[in-house]
Amino acid sequence: MMEDDKNPLVVKYMNTITAAELKEQLYEYASDDMEGRMTGTPGQRKAVEYLKGKYQVMNVPGGAQNGEYFQSIPQEFFGKREITSENVLAFIEGSEKPEEVLVISAHLDHIGTRNGEVFNGADDDGSGTIALVEIAEAFQQAKEEGNGPKRSILFLHVTAEEIGLQGSKYYSENPVYPLANTIADLNVDMIGRIDPEREAKTNYVYLIGSDMLSQDLHDISEKANKTYVNMDLDYTYNGKDDPNRFYYRSDHYNFAKNNVPVIFYFNGTHEDYHKASDTPDKIEYDLYAQRAQLIFATAWELANADQRPMLK
Repeated sequence: MMEDDKNPLVVKYMNTITAAELKEQLYEYASDDMEGRMTGTPGQRKAVEYLKGKYQVMNVPGGAQNGEYFQSIPQEFFGKREITSENVLAFIEGSEKPEEVLVISAHLDHIGTRNGEVFNGADDDGSGTIALVEIAEAFQQAKEEGNGPKRSILFLHVTAEEIGLQGSKYYSENPVYPLANTIADLNVDMIGRIDPEREAKTNYVYLIGSDMLSQDLHDISEKANKTYVNMDLDYTYNGKDDPNRFYYRSDHYNFAKNNVPVIFYFNGTHEDYHKASDTPDKIEYDLYAQRAQLIFATAWELANADQRPMLK
C-alpha cells in the first residue's frame, strides 16, 4: 500500500497504543493480587472492579442497562455451580449510526489458584483484556477530539470463558444491543506470545473466522492490515474442520452461531498455556502492541465504513 492510502487519524490514534502502557497495565491485571481471576471468586471481582475503574478514568460510559458497567449473570444460569458473576461493558456511542454496534470482546477470567499457586493468565486472556482497554482509550481520545466513530463500539469483557464460554453465551441470549444490529465481533483471546511453530517468522497473528460469514469483513480486515500494520495474517486454524477446533473454543463463537460475522485474533498455544507459568514477564510487548494496533485499525475501518459487512 502507498503511504497516501493511510488515514492520518488512524495512524495518530493507533500510535497511542504502546508497548509500555500495555505492559504497565498487564502487570497489574495479571498480578498475584487478582488470584487467577476464577469466575465467581474474590479475584475475579477484583478484576471487574479494576476494569470498571479504568473505563471511569477514561470517561468511557458503561454499556450495560442504565449505563452500568456490569451485566450481572444470575446463579441459576450456571446450573449446579453456586456462583454469580458479571460481564463488564463499556460503550462509545457512534456519531452517525449509533444503533449499529461493533463488538470488541475478550474474556476477563482465568483458572484461579491451585495448590497455592496463582495461575496469572497473562496471555490467557490478560493480553486480550488489556488490549481492549487500550483500544477503547484510543477511540475515546478520537471522540473527544471530534473524530469519534460513526457506529457505536461495545467493549465487552466476558466472564466464565474458561468454564464453557458462559459469559458470552449469557450476553448472546440477553444482548443489551440487538444482535441484528451488531455488525461484527472482533474477539481477542491470547495475543501476547509467539507460537513455537512460528518462531522463524514471528511478525504474525492467527485469524480465525474472518471469511466464514462475511467476505466483506475478511476484505476490510486484509486491507486494514496491509495499509497500517502489514503483519502476516496466518489462516492456519481458520476452518470448521480444524482438528484443534479453535473456531468453537472462544467467545466469538456465541456471536457466530447467531449469524454475527466474527474475527478471532489468536497467537496460538505455547508451553505456558493454562499453567502457573503464564506470567507477564513472558509477553512479547512490541509484538503485542502491534497486534493491538491491527485490531484498532480494523475496528476503525468497520466503525466508519459506508456499509456494514454483508453476510454471505
